[in-house]
Amino acid sequence: MTNRLDGKVAFITGGASGLGRAMAEAFAAEGARVAIADIDRTRGQDVVRSIGAAALFLAHDVTSEEQWIANLGAAASAFGHLDTLVNNAGVGSRGDVENTTLEEWRRIHAVNLDGPFLGCKHGIPLIAKAGGGAIVNVSSVAGLIGARDSAAYCASKGGLRLLTKSVALHCAHRKNGVRCNSIHPVYTDTPMVGQMLAESRQPDKMLEALKAMIPLGRLGTPAELAAMAVYLVSDEARFVTGAEFVFDGGYTAN
Repeated sequence: MTNRLDGKVAFITGGASGLGRAMAEAFAAEGARVAIADIDRTRGQDVVRSIGAAALFLAHDVTSEEQWIANLGAAASAFGHLDTLVNNAGVGSRGDVENTTLEEWRRIHAVNLDGPFLGCKHGIPLIAKAGGGAIVNVSSVAGLIGARDSAAYCASKGGLRLLTKSVALHCAHRKNGVRCNSIHPVYTDTPMVGQMLAESRQPDKMLEALKAMIPLGRLGTPAELAAMAVYLVSDEARFVTGAEFVFDGGYTAN
């Protein structure tokens, strides 16, 4: 334990499971206090029990502006300030452009893009008030390259990539001390990927196919991505903003 995040306070959406939980636990292990923001109260409270007094749970719907305002304020009040925001909550979707309904398109964008927009909009003033800090937006390799059967997902994650850059430039221009970067994971061993495998006709065969697509020959792990996030929110990354960090085992190098 090197206490790389000692004194920092983080608000993590989708913190109840998968990548969010891994980041929450990694941040806490490095000395941060963390607000676990999620719609899943049971799993969220389980994460808090795992971490202890350095964590609190906030029932949070990322599509609600009212909840963003209230919960960011609650986290800052509980821990004294807020200097770190991780926009991690997201949902997947399958469907090409001709077979995606407008309802599905809007649902995916509401969570994957509107949510981070609201988080940045209302989080920046609090982070700036604390003297500066970091925002990390969890996008996807689908925000860098296309996929024929994921029109809404690709569009939402690509939008998040450029929202990140816009936020970074805005904050640099304002000289408010807020940095903003994005992480772009490939298939990672999370409940979301697990659900996708479970819904397939041949889960084992599909898993092997996913591994074969990745040059390193395996899925990423939440702990590995969390280590990248720790760096990005730490003071070690104080000259890093507006950048995209690819977490893909070589997938996009092809």
